[in-house]
Amino acid sequence: MPRHPALLTAAVALATAGLVACASPTPAAGPGATGDGPVVAFYGDSYTLGTGASDPSLRWSTRISESRGWVEVNPSVNGLGFINNRERFGEGDLPSMIIQADPDIVFVTMGLNDNFSFPFAADAIEAQIDADLRRLTEALPEARFIVVEPFWYTSERPPSVPIIIDWVRDAAERYGADYIPDASTWIQGREGEMAADGLHPNDEGYAEMARLMDAALLELGL
Repeated sequence: MPRHPALLTAAVALATAGLVACASPTPAAGPGATGDGPVVAFYGDSYTLGTGASDPSLRWSTRISESRGWVEVNPSVNGLGFINNRERFGEGDLPSMIIQADPDIVFVTMGLNDNFSFPFAADAIEAQIDADLRRLTEALPEARFIVVEPFWYTSERPPSVPIIIDWVRDAAERYGADYIPDASTWIQGREGEMAADGLHPNDEGYAEMARLMDAALLELGL
């Protein structure tokens, strides 16, 4: 195939407003790895975009891409979910950008922000998880898919977190993707590893995410 060069309490509800407020309507691919290896695309939110890091090169996706010589394509968007803060479905949305990149490997790191839409959009979230995974895998039949358990960030977990995790895991299984479990615990409630906004990892947090992701990928043979 030819290649081209993440019941809420009041505290969590306030954090929700902050995550959505930093939403960006237009995805932007940040600096990627400059290797000559596989093209690797990342479908994610602020935790994959690297919000909170002092420099995009310190986000977990770029760290693991550089260490493997991957060419990183990362158009992730702040505040985005399968449904949350999503204005487009189809042409021009983030999955279409992933498809256009024609990657060898696709990471799906979505679901955190859907917890904020869960009380009024649970059915739509479940359906869109399936729709996105089906669309991506059908459009990129030769790509390897790595679906990551949705990230979470506070010690307190709303009841929606395990439900969305189950939906994402089940969709990964249906469409033959590799699945990385336990990622919702990687950064949650870790003192000293969150940025000043209290919502996103700092450089230390992203380093920890990169360390854990690296270990999980080694288990998958990557």
